[in-house]
Amino acid sequence: MLFTSLQYILFLPVVVLLYWVMPKSWRLPMLLVASYYFYATWIPAFLLLIVGLTLFNYVLGNVLHKADKGRKQIFIAGISANLLCLGFFKYSNFFLDTVNSVLKLTTHHSPDWQANIILPLGISFFVFEFIHYLFEIYRGNEPIKSFVLFALFAAFFPTQIAGPIKRYRDFAAQMAETKILRLQYFDEGLPLIIQGMAKKLLIANNLATLVQMGYTMPREYGALELWMFAYAFAFQIYFDFSGYTDVARGSAMLFGYHIPINFNLPYIAKNMSDFWHRWHISLSTWLRDYLFIPLGGSRGGKWSTNRNLLITMSLGGLWHGASWSFIVWGVYHGLALIVHREFAVVKERIAPLKSFVDSGVGNFLSMVLTFHAVCIGWVFFRIHDIGSAAMVARRMVLLNPLLTHEEGHKLLILRPDLPIIVPIALGITTAMLLATIILNLPWKEKLARAVPLPVRMLYPAALVVAMVILMPDSQEPFIYFQF
Repeated sequence: MLFTSLQYILFLPVVVLLYWVMPKSWRLPMLLVASYYFYATWIPAFLLLIVGLTLFNYVLGNVLHKADKGRKQIFIAGISANLLCLGFFKYSNFFLDTVNSVLKLTTHHSPDWQANIILPLGISFFVFEFIHYLFEIYRGNEPIKSFVLFALFAAFFPTQIAGPIKRYRDFAAQMAETKILRLQYFDEGLPLIIQGMAKKLLIANNLATLVQMGYTMPREYGALELWMFAYAFAFQIYFDFSGYTDVARGSAMLFGYHIPINFNLPYIAKNMSDFWHRWHISLSTWLRDYLFIPLGGSRGGKWSTNRNLLITMSLGGLWHGASWSFIVWGVYHGLALIVHREFAVVKERIAPLKSFVDSGVGNFLSMVLTFHAVCIGWVFFRIHDIGSAAMVARRMVLLNPLLTHEEGHKLLILRPDLPIIVPIALGITTAMLLATIILNLPWKEKLARAVPLPVRMLYPAALVVAMVILMPDSQEPFIYFQF
């Protein structure tokens, strides 16, 4: 079920009520059952997949912990089994499509092999949590002894479909706590849920209309309009995914669980490295800890470090989706990180350059440049046809043509089919960004204590009213819903 659906709005209060009225020993089993029900509302048969993988990794984790010999072989077998499962469901169709294309180019005959495999919801996220778990057990950490607790770690419904990717020791410690009902949970959780739904319904879904208009036939538009579409998608995906994370964190908070933040104002990043410290934080830290560092990290010199960065980001791109455009997007970010590393070395050697880059003007220009570099990357993330994506990126970079000269073409802002809700959504985007910046200020805790509760509630109340009035008729799934 979608977080923004009526089904979830009814489901969540029922589960929260049951959790707090039940005896403490029943709470976690009830949460597990509720989480499995949440997952089964899409395709019930896939419940067998998550239960089977949970049982496999639970048993393997205990075997790995107790093993005196062959620990490395057991560990490799466990990682391989998880990756094979992920690869079968996520990349079988991609592999066969690639084979079909290669055969068509080389033999002029395409067998049109198809697997028609449906991708289970959230498999990319809970498989990464299982791999993280096996890594930590292999490194000597204690496994989760209770199967119910281990199953809940993977199945916890607020984070089950699109993260954030949890770390088992942190979550296990929270499951071991005796939870006491506190008003603070609702004071923090409910505004987060409302804010997340507003990000999705008011901004992301309305910007999706503009993005779809531009990327359906991108060759009709010049560079200026393509930049507008790129800006729109940049904020669509940010508010879509951060909105999901807000609802997830807020929902977890109602049960007394703290889920780590996944975004920290990514579009004010001063370089690509800073961007990945702010964007999809749970994934970027996972890639660092369980891919980049095991590959050798930055321990082997410049060339090996750059190689490891490129491999990590390329595989990170492939994790996002079974498409060559996602791989290109990952390679693009890998190269951008390498360029940043090389520039950082040069900057330290040239005093005037360092002085300028570290100045206020230099920081601002770095932020603007980074944002636009990220927007170019989003083109390959959004447009899955490599040729079309490359054409759009080329027009944006070269500003050629600046405007299209096709007969009958009207500028975007003059088109009669531009929905009136789009400028409204852009205004709400600005307001939401300002609110997000305020809520991330270092003195936000003091501000929260100084402002009376009724005044603080005006913000979520205004969002609820705006959602009722302005949200679009169609329900758009979250971008990361089926990853």
